[in-house]
Amino acid sequence: MTTLRLILVSIILCMFLYVNAILGFARTFVPEKATGSLITNEAGQVIGSRLIAQAFASDRYFHPRPSACGYNGQGAAGSNLSPTNPELTTRAQAIIDTTGATSGRPIPADLVTASGSGLDPHITSEAARFQIPRIAAARNLTADAINGVLPHGPIANVLELNLALDALKL
Repeated sequence: MTTLRLILVSIILCMFLYVNAILGFARTFVPEKATGSLITNEAGQVIGSRLIAQAFASDRYFHPRPSACGYNGQGAAGSNLSPTNPELTTRAQAIIDTTGATSGRPIPADLVTASGSGLDPHITSEAARFQIPRIAAARNLTADAINGVLPHGPIANVLELNLALDALKL
């Protein structure tokens, strides 16, 4: 009977009290991170997260890294294909062929390879700059206008870049 009581107390402490104490602490002191770093629009609707990539296929937007899990947060995973696997080479070549990359204008590696989680929301500044001509043509804007939304650091969040593009005044 004592063992059963100890098990029940441990379950209550570990599964309920501890978890709710940590969640309460997080919601009090870092509320944005406790709720998943969600981004909302003017109407208060959730449009994405700063922490999880989402697919953008339109030429009007920056594209994220490829995802091995279809940008599904519940199935986060790398591709598990070895570097010598022909399927990996075929997949990478298909991406290269659709981007307009040439020997004089090579595509940055992060636009061809998935991250370890398959959900990395960031691309390098080099990858963002590589996409500027496509976006400028699709939006009928100058490359300088598109370049103006890029952050000054080495990486950029794709969703935040695309929101900045939508905020540009034509």
